[in-house]
Amino acid sequence: MFSENLLRGKTVLVTGGGTGIGKAMARKFGELGASVCILGRRENVLSDTASELSRSGIRVEYRRCDIRDPEEVKAAVDYFIEKLGPIHILVNNAAGNFVSPTEKLSSHAIDSILGIVLHGTLYMTLELGKRWIASGQGGVVLDIVTTYAWTGSAFVVPSAAAKAGVLAVVRSLAVEWARYGIRHVAIAPGPFPTEATKKNLFPIPEVEKIIAGRVPIGRVGKLDEVANLAAYLISDLASFINGEVVTIDGGEWLKGAGQFNDLLALTESQWDAIRAISRGEPKKK
Repeated sequence: MFSENLLRGKTVLVTGGGTGIGKAMARKFGELGASVCILGRRENVLSDTASELSRSGIRVEYRRCDIRDPEEVKAAVDYFIEKLGPIHILVNNAAGNFVSPTEKLSSHAIDSILGIVLHGTLYMTLELGKRWIASGQGGVVLDIVTTYAWTGSAFVVPSAAAKAGVLAVVRSLAVEWARYGIRHVAIAPGPFPTEATKKNLFPIPEVEKIIAGRVPIGRVGKLDEVANLAAYLISDLASFINGEVVTIDGGEWLKGAGQFNDLLALTESQWDAIRAISRGEPKKK
């Protein structure tokens, strides 16, 4: 669906780019002609991913970085610019999350998730945004959020709070920084099983089955699907999309939001009984 040269001449920085959705996006961007920078906290994972992408002909650089530390963020951006030149696109994908009864969370657990998702996203965005504004270059920021950023969700409260904050940043800076030629967009993925989500969010098969059962399309997402959407949103094809969040979840959150959606469980005979009552027909004996 895309031209092979859609992202040629662009350099894209992907946080959390060594695994999962981040890795899938980095690969897609590289296949479409972009140079790719990936960072994360596990150097061995980044090295393996970079080698894999390089073998596919993708120009890629990696660096270990804890995005909760603004000094490490600055050093990483300096490193990538030295290696590949100006960075044109930032994808804030790095995240931390796990399911837990909220009353059992420690302050450390809360701080860890807020630090990665909210503080880290802000540090990355400000580091590149200040450079873009100073140079007059412009750029694109794509943030990965979630549908419960606007609905909330039990058992993932720190993540919900952090992602809601990130979405507020997207919508705020879309207005404030548009005058500098900087676009902000977001993607809200539904269930996309990866190594990390299987460990932290779908730790037993029953959980994944429950989640997949909530999706009207009847399945979980495929990584290529979210990578294709990301490629479109960061490209010049989407140059008039600013401040928008695009949901890709098979209709999951809409199913959960509708007051009567659980009536999907009714049988045909039960619907027949409902229709008869609404028409004022006498009950069948």
